[in-house]
Amino acid sequence: MPIVLTAADVAAAAGGHVVSGSALLPVERISIDSRTVEKGSFFVAIRGERFDGHRFVAAAADAGAAGVVVHDTTAASGLSPEVVVVQVADTTRALQDLARHVRRASGARVVAITGSAGKTTTKEICGELLEARYRVFRNKGNLNNHIGLPLSLLELKTKPDVAVVELGMNHPGEIRTLVGIAEPEVRVWTNVGDAHIGFFPSADAIADAKAEILEAAAPDHLLVANADDPRVMARARGFAGRVMTFGVEAAADVRATDVDLAGLEGARADVRTPAGAFRLESPLLGLGNLANVLAATAVAVSFDVAPAEIAERVRSLRPAYHRGELLRLPGGVTLVDDSYNSSPSALKRSLEVIGAARGSARKVAVLGEMLELGAHADALHEECGRAAQAAGIDLLIAVGGPPSRTLAGAAIDAGMAAGSVIAVEDRARAADEVLKRVRPGDLVLVKGSRGIGLDTVVERLKAEFA
Repeated sequence: MPIVLTAADVAAAAGGHVVSGSALLPVERISIDSRTVEKGSFFVAIRGERFDGHRFVAAAADAGAAGVVVHDTTAASGLSPEVVVVQVADTTRALQDLARHVRRASGARVVAITGSAGKTTTKEICGELLEARYRVFRNKGNLNNHIGLPLSLLELKTKPDVAVVELGMNHPGEIRTLVGIAEPEVRVWTNVGDAHIGFFPSADAIADAKAEILEAAAPDHLLVANADDPRVMARARGFAGRVMTFGVEAAADVRATDVDLAGLEGARADVRTPAGAFRLESPLLGLGNLANVLAATAVAVSFDVAPAEIAERVRSLRPAYHRGELLRLPGGVTLVDDSYNSSPSALKRSLEVIGAARGSARKVAVLGEMLELGAHADALHEECGRAAQAAGIDLLIAVGGPPSRTLAGAAIDAGMAAGSVIAVEDRARAADEVLKRVRPGDLVLVKGSRGIGLDTVVERLKAEFA
């Protein structure tokens, strides 16, 4: 039976008390946005950096909220007596404590995934593989921070067998908080890269922050770790539970050999696991996605999913929206839509895929500026400019501020013809240039940081070549 919460349960889990209204009122759902409140919801007035939910308590009640969770009860003055008011010391902490309560009551086993790249894709693959034997919950999109993760865990009221969630961070201490909320029995550490390096002095500092996923583990907990990443493995030695490794280059418990990265055709490999071997045929592109599949395979094996079942499900995998989607547009353009986000290491892997693509198609790369790189921005954009030239890109459109122009200049310095490299300031101009220059038969990669918004370019291309 699903978990049924009352206002009293919410107050107790959150360390607060019911100020007014019925403590026995059922809590149908939780919302932190007054614009999405539905009749019967409880509205939690989160106080953030830009908005204070206490300002929207009345609006939430007008929208049908049955109860509100507040720190300052004056925000609830004037509400109907039927609206339940729960007072807590800190509404964000209350949301997190309530999520932990539901997570424990659900009985679900929790798999938590972190890493500089591949979290969402690995989460989705884990879900697909585990669904061979279990009822699985996956958090939607990348709801992976101190607010999004609790909102996801509240969905465990349906009592799935397994919950697969991702943990994101861009500052030390964040993963520790998320591990304390999710209390995972299985932890997956995909890699250490250069995403968010602008907030850290070094890649080792990023690794130390990611290593918080190792904390508060019990002896029967499992860590799935990337054997090919020395920063991961150096820290994995301190894990209190069991460790299962995955990789291609290094010896690993789940290892791919005889690897064929077939460009746009995906990847093939022989995979050895503790439960047996199988032939992997994945439609997902590139070495990075092969590593994601291996990580998910390790998780599935730990849940006793048979290698044959894993092999069958891997063959039918599909990338998440805007995360390496291969689209063959009716108008003759082949589009690799990787526009959701970018980092230097991830971009270089995507360029390798384009470079390995077979055939004589002209290769076009629309590359957005990579954000949150701090003092490392110029050097890392230069590396990516050289990588674009090495991948055989025929036309490069760099989008964004000075770092993107640095990328463009590095591509020219590496040997690309100046006339084949264009730098523009924003996504609108980028889309105009793409539509002006791309023609049927072209292979186009679109990739950039979320803040650059290159999904606009993707949608324009799809409309033009529909």
